[in-house]
Amino acid sequence: MKVLDGKKVLLTGGSRGIGPIIAESLAKRGADIILTARSDTKLSEVVTRLNKSGFNVLGLPVDLRDSSQREQLVIDVMKNFGTIDILINNAGIETEGAYAELSWASIRENIEVNLIAPMELTRLILPGMINKKSGHIINISSIAAKSGGPYDAVYSGTKAGLAEWSRALRLELTGTGVHFSTIFPGYVREVGMFAQFGVKSPWIIGSCSPSQVAKAVINAIDKGKAEIIVNSRPLRYIFMINELSPGLGDWLMRISGAVDFQRHKVGK
Repeated sequence: MKVLDGKKVLLTGGSRGIGPIIAESLAKRGADIILTARSDTKLSEVVTRLNKSGFNVLGLPVDLRDSSQREQLVIDVMKNFGTIDILINNAGIETEGAYAELSWASIRENIEVNLIAPMELTRLILPGMINKKSGHIINISSIAAKSGGPYDAVYSGTKAGLAEWSRALRLELTGTGVHFSTIFPGYVREVGMFAQFGVKSPWIIGSCSPSQVAKAVINAIDKGKAEIIVNSRPLRYIFMINELSPGLGDWLMRISGAVDFQRHKVGK
């Protein structure tokens, strides 16, 4: 397929986790990639590795907590590439713990990176996409957006906000040529806490691999999918139960081991 050939893709959160895997998958399909991350050193390592493989990748260090840096990022991308065909809002922070014990500074930081940054980047890029009647914005959410995780309330809230904001814009911009897709990964294996501590999610909840998330991103672009849940267990029916009967949904969360799993992760 030629859908991605020569497309200019801006991907946030490109230095670690699923970011580099998504970037490589897109580059293999012929896309030109602009990667961003807060860590200049780690970002440079990823960019160097991908460029050595023959891909066209540019790294731009940026702190997504800072509005002025977000604006400068878009200016720099347009200067280097002239256009942005695809925006992938992948960067995210997850500060776990009992909500009442979290500092307001950490709560605000999560909201800034997970929700406000995608909103502002989209606001800056969207007019150009509407002008040329073409573009795709992909937001990496989480299954926590469908069923909030205890001891992970801020992350769950920001990811739910991201998902419903995406839905609203998808409806608002129908017919403009601009597409919106939301990816909902489950617990991601091989990176993050799974790679560092060997933590496994409860069997009934399942998990997914970084490559499966990257495949979902490609699928969303190729087929214009509005939403894709990426997980080894079918969770859609549980999410439906949550909507129809929140009390029953809470009970299922408890008996599934999800609540105990989250409590154990934060040492409670």
